Amino acid sequence: MTPAPPSAESRIPPAGNPTPPADSRIPPAEPVPFGTRLAAAMAEHGPVCVGIDPHPGLLDAWGLPDDVTGLRTFAMCVVEVLGGRVAALKPQSALFERHGSAGVAVLEDVLAACRDTGTLSVLDVKRGDIGSTMAGYAHAYLADGAPLAADAITLSPYLGLGSLAPAVELAHATGRGVFVLALTSNPEGASVQHAVGADGRAVAAGIVDGVGVLNASGPAPTGLGSVGLVVGATIGAAARELGIDLAGSRAPLLAPGFGAQGAGRAEVTEVFAGAEQAVLASTSRAVLAAGPDGLVAAAEQAVAEVRTALAG
Repeated sequence: MTPAPPSAESRIPPAGNPTPPADSRIPPAEPVPFGTRLAAAMAEHGPVCVGIDPHPGLLDAWGLPDDVTGLRTFAMCVVEVLGGRVAALKPQSALFERHGSAGVAVLEDVLAACRDTGTLSVLDVKRGDIGSTMAGYAHAYLADGAPLAADAITLSPYLGLGSLAPAVELAHATGRGVFVLALTSNPEGASVQHAVGADGRAVAAGIVDGVGVLNASGPAPTGLGSVGLVVGATIGAAARELGIDLAGSRAPLLAPGFGAQGAGRAEVTEVFAGAEQAVLASTSRAVLAAGPDGLVAAAEQAVAEVRTALAG
């Protein structure tokens, strides 16, 4: 069931600084920006990120107990089978945290396993705070050598986009990335995201504009930036109606809503017109429900469906 690991030549360059050269007079190379690494992974494997969401119902469907043993078996199987086959894997932190410290230890091992297979990890933690607390979150997930270090994390900007600066700055320094919540598909989100801010524009529009500024000043002057946006694939005409330019932000667009939530060509065209090349579709249940023996086929089907939807 477990495929052979990808060759060294096919792996995406890792985050962080490489081992310093023996001659200390030679400065270490700059890390490859996350946006560059993500673009390469999407070109090689397709624009799909598969979630690792160990819901109790999925554990049961796999014949696994809802405990740390089942959690480990489930999550490590997904990495072992899909590592090196998809652009990114996205563990949902809350579903590991619910098992306490032992669950967090499993999450550490999952992130390490992603690195071992050369597969980008997007840790879904949705952190957002201010000052030293935000700096603490940044170091927990984005610092070289941190036990929970991922290639990218999700962030909530609703204490102000500027409050996320510690995470953005550390991500740029270590070749990692962040995905900022902008236009989510949950019904409650619109009451905040569509509301008019102090500048007379929708709050979400201000977030997207700010992310564009961060990418313009980031480490990669062209192509995908390393500061991404979370934009639901089922939000309909919201981006257009709010005057939001997704393509102009140069942000990779992490897009939940494919697969089990039903986003297809019509929805994608309405939401992402002009920014299709930046879309990283997120799918979880549609792949995970196939069980351990069906993961590869389900992931390949998801990639084919997303490519068709994005082709317009």
